[in-house]
Amino acid sequence: MSLKLLNISKSFGTVLANNDISIDIGQGEIHGLLGENGAGKSTLVNIISGSLTSDAGTVELDGEYLDLSSPTDAIEAGIGILHQEPLVFLPFSIVDNFLAGLPKSRDFDRKLVRDDIHKISQEYGFDLDPDTVASSLTIGERQQLEMARLLWMGARVLILDEPTTAISEAQRENLFKTIERLAASGMSVIFVSHKLDEIQSICDRVTVLRKGVLIDTLTVPCPTSDLVNLMFGGYTQSLPQNQTVLGQDLLILDGICAKEETSTIEEVHCKFSEGEIIGLAGLEGAGQRLLLRNITGLTKTYRGSTYFKGENITNHSYKWYMENGFHYLPADRAGEGLIQGLTITEHFALTGNQSRKTIDWKESRQIAECKLQEYSIRGTVTSKPEDLSGGNQQRLLLALMPDNLSVLSMEHPTRGLDIESAEWIWQELLDRSKSGTTIIFSSSDINELINFSDRILVCFSGKIIGNLSSKETTPYEIGSLIGGVQS
Repeated sequence: MSLKLLNISKSFGTVLANNDISIDIGQGEIHGLLGENGAGKSTLVNIISGSLTSDAGTVELDGEYLDLSSPTDAIEAGIGILHQEPLVFLPFSIVDNFLAGLPKSRDFDRKLVRDDIHKISQEYGFDLDPDTVASSLTIGERQQLEMARLLWMGARVLILDEPTTAISEAQRENLFKTIERLAASGMSVIFVSHKLDEIQSICDRVTVLRKGVLIDTLTVPCPTSDLVNLMFGGYTQSLPQNQTVLGQDLLILDGICAKEETSTIEEVHCKFSEGEIIGLAGLEGAGQRLLLRNITGLTKTYRGSTYFKGENITNHSYKWYMENGFHYLPADRAGEGLIQGLTITEHFALTGNQSRKTIDWKESRQIAECKLQEYSIRGTVTSKPEDLSGGNQQRLLLALMPDNLSVLSMEHPTRGLDIESAEWIWQELLDRSKSGTTIIFSSSDINELINFSDRILVCFSGKIIGNLSSKETTPYEIGSLIGGVQS
């Protein structure tokens, strides 16, 4: 059995997510898929699993062309995907999770399904009681449930998308043993991960993607430096590095631990100076978003302390954070940062004087007109966020920020923006920094991190494993730490 991807291409607007990708995966092979954020991994596995349709190219299994218009098409062809977040029905029992979503034409005896669950569990070392409710399972056990169900439905190719993100070390070891059993039984496994040690330990070969292009396929284990160079190659410094004159320590995180949904940060120790610009490096889910939200009071700390200008602010309200100049700008500008359906005037009305009982619409309109001009936003006071380009949405978010900013947390400040908009955004941010605002931002662009940061903190599995001077580090050093490789 072999799975062949032939000349797969997929675009989203002007962004080419996959560009003429061809991969051949053999029977019983564990094939790694590696690449930094935006490399095209998720797009590719979504095409293979039927969640996306490619613009060009074909998928073949055992020499047969597959028409993958939906996940149902994929599973009927023998291709299943285990998502980062297991797709299980939490209120249902394990046996009901097996039966949920099956075609009405397929009639199953619940006793026979129970027997099948026991057989699969015994064969692959799972611990699944058919009558157990899924909500009582750990993340690792939910993964077992989803894998068992895919096997029961006839999967011959299994895709695992970042499967170790939210499980313990013991659960990871069990998962790897299961993957090896699956491969030994003849299944083809596609293992998507950003953790270089995992790729080296579990995979037979690995394909590296960068910016939608297949860079190379290597037999592993191989020198880790080869993987880092393939993932992060092509760096050129085109802009002068930031030269911030740092003030006194403004913000101190002393052993911060926090949790939000499936993301955690553990024992974060760091200091931020007044006017300093800090870049957060790491692949998605490594803890950057949670750290940025915690710094601005949006998520609570369950252990550790935060100090601002010498005051312990750990348990202060989000309102206190806002009143003292903390501000957060999310990556999802349209969905999380701005309010769809409201005009620009209405956005400025919402950010006005909160002590007033009524809105001064004339004043709000005047402020909107001034900000449109000051921030070169291509729109009118009656424009809505959905009417604006990504660059103009980002300019609007900056225009809505309060003047008395002390700490600004930002996710991907220039993601998806053209060069002109990105340069304009950074000039505004640099001006804020010079006026004393501490800026902490996450980015998947190594150029951006090195060019605009004073320091770069590298996040991996919820911890900060690197604290680098941007003027002294290299792309190779950053890339190694992003992949979890510490010297």
